[in-house]
Amino acid sequence: MDKISWTRFLGSCSDNLKSKIQNLKWAGFLLILLLLAGSVGMAEAQQAKNMPRVGYLALRSGPSSHRDAFVQGLRDLGYVAGQTAAIEYRYADGIPERFPALAAELVKLNVDVIVTASAAAVLALKEATRAVPIVFGAASDPVAANLVGSLKRPGGNITGLSSFAPEAAGKRLGLFKEIFSKVSRVAVLSDPTTILNTVEWTETQAAARPLGVDLFLLEVRRPNDLQPAFDSAVKERAGGLVVLTNPLTNNQRARVAELAVKRALPAIYNDRDFVEAGGLMSYGPELNDLYRRAAGYVDKILKGAKAGDLTVEPPAKFEFIVNLKAAKQIGVAIPPEMLKRADQVMQ
Repeated sequence: MDKISWTRFLGSCSDNLKSKIQNLKWAGFLLILLLLAGSVGMAEAQQAKNMPRVGYLALRSGPSSHRDAFVQGLRDLGYVAGQTAAIEYRYADGIPERFPALAAELVKLNVDVIVTASAAAVLALKEATRAVPIVFGAASDPVAANLVGSLKRPGGNITGLSSFAPEAAGKRLGLFKEIFSKVSRVAVLSDPTTILNTVEWTETQAAARPLGVDLFLLEVRRPNDLQPAFDSAVKERAGGLVVLTNPLTNNQRARVAELAVKRALPAIYNDRDFVEAGGLMSYGPELNDLYRRAAGYVDKILKGAKAGDLTVEPPAKFEFIVNLKAAKQIGVAIPPEMLKRADQVMQ
């Protein structure tokens, strides 16, 4: 019926009939809107259902440079959180004992892959599932920690990136000696219960001989050992401190940095987290780069690759970070040429 015929038809109808016809017209219009809204909702629900879901398990709560690097890595590969991928974050609030419960929670969410870093978190996930692929962002020694069978063929449902670089320990002492050339006695903070510290201690000793540096070991096995260790460093007249890579000192990094500053002891650490916590300087693998690369593993797994077939890769980038605020607190000066060589100078 054309517009003119429709108008003539309405003119011939009673007011009551006109009202009913108009109501029917609006009801039809509303029905069309509801159908359209329903189809949009169904499309969005279908899109959400098909959207890959990534679990992210971390020791400490909230945003971090590692998490940001991973999310950016995903974005570079086309996975935008909330648009083309969903990311489920879970945090242990600094309490490793929470990992098993959080691991079980992520598995129940039916995520497609889970990303984490801590060896304790990986082991908790390993206990929680043999089916969901697990990617670690920066495991120090994944074979020794029993995370994977081998670096070349991890096997099972776990793979990722290793921050294992024992040769960096010798480089660390070399950088320290370049900056503090007059220092001849250096304390080395180590947890002897970790295999990595045994290897790094050997590398540090080898670097010390040609540098003419006398080393002495400060062994710590628990947080309460830290203060006595620093007291021993002062008693032994150490001119500096090298911190080896281990979970104990990493988890206590703010306290370690504080103890070094309070005792006016120049120290070089294994990663930038110590410097961000107030430490003087660090040299080691660029962990944010490892987390960016972890996104590549996620991409391959989402496209059908098996985690156990993906080789565990070593660090590719290293960084030297200096904190001038800590230098001022300790009362030391960093030579300008060394500041130029630093990848980042914190004020």
